[in-house]
Amino acid sequence: MSELDWLAGRFEENRDRLRGVAYRMLGSAAEADDAVQEAWLRVSRADAGGVENLPGWLTTITARVCLNMLQARRSRPEEPRGAQPPEPAGQRDGQDPADEALLADSVGLALLAVLDTLSPAERVAFILHDMFAVTFEEIAPIVDRSPAATRQLASRARRRVQGAAPHTDADRARQRRVVTAFLAASRRGDFAALLELLDPGVILRADRAAVRIGAPLQLHGARDVAGRFSGQARAAQLALIDGVAGLAWTPGGKPRVVFTFTIAGGKITAIDMTADPGRLGQLDLAILDR
Repeated sequence: MSELDWLAGRFEENRDRLRGVAYRMLGSAAEADDAVQEAWLRVSRADAGGVENLPGWLTTITARVCLNMLQARRSRPEEPRGAQPPEPAGQRDGQDPADEALLADSVGLALLAVLDTLSPAERVAFILHDMFAVTFEEIAPIVDRSPAATRQLASRARRRVQGAAPHTDADRARQRRVVTAFLAASRRGDFAALLELLDPGVILRADRAAVRIGAPLQLHGARDVAGRFSGQARAAQLALIDGVAGLAWTPGGKPRVVFTFTIAGGKITAIDMTADPGRLGQLDLAILDR
């Protein structure tokens, strides 16, 4: 057996874990697969002879790929992805949908929305340390910080996640009240009421599928977001999305677009539009506004 064959076998043994790391960092199953693919290309060109902790080394390479993708996403949000290199062993064609659902369920749509508000370095530090128990000493070279600064990145991210994500029944009840009020104000075209509900720095984000049907990729600021929704959402319905209040457009009873909300201090800080059929199929969706 050649060294490359041996390395490919070890990579396949770790593929599920690496994909889990990438999914949590990128929030997209397709992009996670691309990241793992790119990680394999880098691994296949590297010298692994002196590596003592192979799983840790593979995780580091995958995390660096994800960090680069997050940074590129932030600096060039509207740039389409180009042609991808050929699939390595373990290609994603025909992968089990149950595996996709397991990945999504382990994170949750609400948490993914909160993670999207973090800087790339914060997200990497938080996910690697809090979700995968990687030490700050190991994370520091990935994010190009000292271990102490890396600890601060993760701590700052943790505070934002804990402050924005609903955890208790009371949190979920408050979330539902805000979303219900938002839907009502949107339907009646009450611009002032929408401004009251939106944080001044609110961001509206849409996935690529939503952009293809006319949504803006991103909108920033309460006035622009309120203007987008004022007098709209007449066909939207209040829904529980992975157990958290949101909105859904379900023509003919089939989910086409869902809106998830990040709320902090009683204000909406982010709205995410998801229209990707694969992602929609993974959601636990229950319509409440019938």
